[in-house]
Amino acid sequence: MSSISLTRPADRKLLELRARFLAWVARHRSRAALSRLDDHLLADIGVDREYADREASRPFWQK
Repeated sequence: MSSISLTRPADRKLLELRARFLAWVARHRSRAALSRLDDHLLADIGVDREYADREASRPFWQK
């Protein structure tokens, strides 16, 4: 008896697309939150303003 895939290729592609979209949304939110932190909070996490601004300005699709 042959093995049967429970997920069709089209379904797999949709799942991959959904995962990519959710990663983009999370990255966008994280960068936006980073840009709103004040210098004191940035220092607490070991990040300077220059790095935070540079990271926050990156497009959401870039890792």
